[in-house]
Amino acid sequence: MTREQAQEKIDQLSQKLHYYNEQYYMHDNSVVSDYEFDQQLAELIKLEEEWPDFKKPDSPTQRVGGTITKEFETVTHRYPMLSLGNTYSQEDLRDFDKRVEKGLGTEDYEYFCELKFDGVAISLSYEDGYLIRAVTRGDGSKGDDITANAKTIRTIPLRLREGDYPGIFEVRGEVFMPVAVFNELNTQRVNNGEVPLANPRNTASGTLKMQDSSIVASRKLDCFLYSLMGDELQQESHAACIESLIAWGFNVSDTYKKCSTIEEVIAYIDEWEEKRKSLPLDTDGIVIKVNSLNQQEELGFTAKSPRWAIAYKYKAESTSTRLNSITYQVGRTGAITPVANLEPVTLAGTVVKRASLHNANEIERLGLHIGDHVFVEKGGEIIPKVTGVDEAHRAENVAPVQYITHCPECSTELIRQEGEAVHYCPNQSSCPPQIKGRIAHYISRNAMDIDSMGEQTIALLYDNGLVRDMADLYTLKADDILALEGFKELSTQNLLQGIEASKAIPFQRLLFALGIRYVGRTVAEKLAEHFGSMEKLAQASMEELIAVPEIGERIAASLKEYFEQPENQRLVERLKEAGLQMEADQSAFENASELLEGKSFVVSGVFAQFSRDEIKAAVKQNGGKLLSSVSGNTDYLIAGDKMGPAKLEKAEKLGVTILSEEEFINMIQ
Repeated sequence: MTREQAQEKIDQLSQKLHYYNEQYYMHDNSVVSDYEFDQQLAELIKLEEEWPDFKKPDSPTQRVGGTITKEFETVTHRYPMLSLGNTYSQEDLRDFDKRVEKGLGTEDYEYFCELKFDGVAISLSYEDGYLIRAVTRGDGSKGDDITANAKTIRTIPLRLREGDYPGIFEVRGEVFMPVAVFNELNTQRVNNGEVPLANPRNTASGTLKMQDSSIVASRKLDCFLYSLMGDELQQESHAACIESLIAWGFNVSDTYKKCSTIEEVIAYIDEWEEKRKSLPLDTDGIVIKVNSLNQQEELGFTAKSPRWAIAYKYKAESTSTRLNSITYQVGRTGAITPVANLEPVTLAGTVVKRASLHNANEIERLGLHIGDHVFVEKGGEIIPKVTGVDEAHRAENVAPVQYITHCPECSTELIRQEGEAVHYCPNQSSCPPQIKGRIAHYISRNAMDIDSMGEQTIALLYDNGLVRDMADLYTLKADDILALEGFKELSTQNLLQGIEASKAIPFQRLLFALGIRYVGRTVAEKLAEHFGSMEKLAQASMEELIAVPEIGERIAASLKEYFEQPENQRLVERLKEAGLQMEADQSAFENASELLEGKSFVVSGVFAQFSRDEIKAAVKQNGGKLLSSVSGNTDYLIAGDKMGPAKLEKAEKLGVTILSEEEFINMIQ
């Protein structure tokens, strides 16, 4: 294939996939089968790998993710993201209307009403029709640059349709996790013995800040846009801005309405109190805005919020039902989570059968008895929780709930550490859900990345007596696996190859994979860099552990406890014998020099001698800081061929030093 043919094929596939995405995610129209879509996407990925200079910033392959973000750059909002005043009262709305009338000195105004989606606020910046930056709300004046993660959300346009949009503008919206996706994710976690996630909003927020954008892509986030901002806007009303967003290809919820009076606003609020429960995401109120942009400017702002907008919040729905029993779930760390099993009851549009009880303290505070009629509420309209007891319906001669003293899975006596509310099962070596959960954590993408193995396979291996810890994975034989239900030659070979490949995973990820309490990915990297090997880490004293930057007493105590247990010592020794990486490659942590210390760089375009990732790695290895976009904080723009003209123009406008590839190489030499 020639260069011209490759470029033409990449352009054709990109256009097709953009069209398929828009039809499916914006119009609920499946133009092609999932198989055909995946085949074309795989072909595009392969072509872009072979011809990287033809990969565009708006390529459909951006949706797949894969970018790793170690630190999220802090960005100052061009237009502050202010919060709104809240009310639960219709009378307060009428008072708000009176203030608007007084402030404008006329009755000639109208309102624009929108549902208040319960998600994560985001600001999207576009230049020449291309998405260049996505930033979280943060504190309202500054937020985090999450562009790589936002690009995985398929309803956020990477490139706009043809239209009369300005050269530079911003769009505000709400990123959310659909309720169905959240429920599916929690089902997987419960089956894995993990504590279920609290609610879709918190899950969406945490997902947006994940370092691996491919995981973000797998979470199937969505986004509704509801505000247009810019210095070159021609629109005169918020309604006109919404019409423009729709015309340009943005995903706007069709639940909005223009209202002439405050009484029409209240009627809209009443209309959606029940209707909103049929939507694919959670909502908790209505946002009311003065429609005219000139009138918005005339009304202005208080110190914290606009005078031309207010949020009406629906009261959390509560109902009463019978507490039938309490079950206790065991997570991979041994944490016990009590769950109320309820007589099924409809709440906020869904049938609720279970509700969180959090811990023993909460059960004691509520004074629960089995058979009680309890009040159940969706906290923030999202996750069911028991809020109280209807003691008037309590049966006679029933005793209060006594929190369990032994593990429901292995009968080991539970422990509760001082200062903590959660009980734990200490039987790490023999408690089935803990073992399965730890192995599931060990094989996960961010740990040992054994993608040919899943929860069902772990359960099969455990139930057939083939694995009792992570080290047992490395003793598996082909005959052992072929004897399991559903395994053939190819799947057996893939599983064994995946296990073998994990032996090359770096030490810091192995350390994270062990599942030591409080040792997440970042902590594991700091420990690996500081101690350099498993042996030195295992022998470290409390004082030596605490001396590591950002390692406090709690983490240090957890590490000491882990490595002092004989069964963990045997596990580490067996992993070492299996050939896993027990020493850190210090070159991964060391800088080649400090030549670029204190300097920030943006890398853009295609380079002759190195790939863009290699240029970025060279910046970091020489002490420099990478930024995703040009701003007043940028010291240098390293400019390759075919870089975006907007980025170059902005760098020149701000006085940023522009370096060629050769000039950068000379700088670090």
